[in-house]
Amino acid sequence: MPKRFMDFKKIITAIALLIFSVGAGAQTLTQAKKWFTEGEFEKAKPVFKKLVKQSPSNASYNFWYGACCYETGEMMEGLPYLEKSAARKVINAYLYVSKAYYDMYRYEDAIENLEEHIYWLEKKNRDTAAAEELMTKYRKGERLIRSVENITVVDSFVVDKQNFLEAYKLGSQAGTLETIGVNPEDSDMCVEFVNEMGDKKLLAAKDENGNKKLYSSVKLIDKWSNPQRLRGINGDMTELNCPFLDSDGTTLYFSAKGEESLGGYDIFVTRADSEENSYFKPDNMGYPFNSAYNDYMYAIDDYNNLGWFASDRYQPEGKVCVYVFIPNESKITYDYDAMGQEKMISLAKLDNIAMTQTDNDAVAKARQSLAKVTYSGKSNNTPKADFEFIVNDNRVYTSLNDFRNKEAKKMFQEMKKMKSDLKVLEDELEGLRDRYSKSGEGEKKSMTPGILDKEQRVESLRTEIEGMTTKIRNLELK
Repeated sequence: MPKRFMDFKKIITAIALLIFSVGAGAQTLTQAKKWFTEGEFEKAKPVFKKLVKQSPSNASYNFWYGACCYETGEMMEGLPYLEKSAARKVINAYLYVSKAYYDMYRYEDAIENLEEHIYWLEKKNRDTAAAEELMTKYRKGERLIRSVENITVVDSFVVDKQNFLEAYKLGSQAGTLETIGVNPEDSDMCVEFVNEMGDKKLLAAKDENGNKKLYSSVKLIDKWSNPQRLRGINGDMTELNCPFLDSDGTTLYFSAKGEESLGGYDIFVTRADSEENSYFKPDNMGYPFNSAYNDYMYAIDDYNNLGWFASDRYQPEGKVCVYVFIPNESKITYDYDAMGQEKMISLAKLDNIAMTQTDNDAVAKARQSLAKVTYSGKSNNTPKADFEFIVNDNRVYTSLNDFRNKEAKKMFQEMKKMKSDLKVLEDELEGLRDRYSKSGEGEKKSMTPGILDKEQRVESLRTEIEGMTTKIRNLELK
């Protein structure tokens, strides 16, 4: 066969192979894009990885591969590709870069990229509602990162999510917790809390629309009353769960999803409004208790001076990290400017709990308490004095277990709640008086009725507390 003919045949074969490979590549790209659109990121990722390796400067390939990495939990692997794509003005690359920065607590960078994303959406006359909703969350994170609570984390341990409550070693004085279901992300899982007295229950349950809400129930003679939905906190939030009532009988902690959340589940706190038989608007507990992931089941054991909460931040599937900390009597926050952004982010993420342990004596004491409740297999039988209630010259109570009269014990708990309400009113009154002293004549005139009303309520509550104190003493002395 002539050499020229053989060379021509080789050329024809090479062209055919090239055409076939181009066709196969186009088919593979089409399939990968289809997988991407359908959320099959694991399937699409190796295809885009190969394509971006072949064409490193292709902005679309960089975006698709980076987005697949983000969606499959390899954010740091995908971020450089997303940043390269955003630099070439791929609209959705800005969105994914902003999400990555948000997960890294780099809120200013997240907001800047999301603003670019929104700008290009508007320019293309596309819907910005979802992006605007994300922006609200980003700005919330930016605000909360400046007020990270200064807590001392004593210990943390990773446990199976399906039975995470077994890690909570609460004393009996803190009440009891029980789960129905597997974990907070399961639609059927709900937490029930019963107070120390065993006469009040808070629980999560599904409403008529299938959304989890919070309810309360009281113990009757031989059964629990029909659960009543808690007023004031079941409105805008969804999937409310993990209730815990503090020993003051007023402060309620719970977890929920919604517009006020930083991630999935967030931990919230509220207080009872005794006058309205309702609860005030809940506040997000902020950092370090919450994150861009699921955070839940905040509980306080006042008698052992230990606090607990759970989070699946940076945990593998099916696992959750339980943190044990020393509760603050009042919220103390770090100085953002003094700490600097990098250290503040680390404290918010709790990626190094040793950074929080600045008081060695407090840590040692807390670890002793933790070891005692962990290894004793029962609650602390000699709890610290939670209060001092003088019955007479020879009798001073420091624990609810000291009460002998059941009615007196119940009345004392009600009085504790009233004292908490009184403290709130007194603080509000003090604030109004301070504002009054700095106001002009017109504003003073408008503020006067409100101040007088609060003064009357404070005085009335003080009188009622004094009367209850006398009644409790008389019941105990009988």
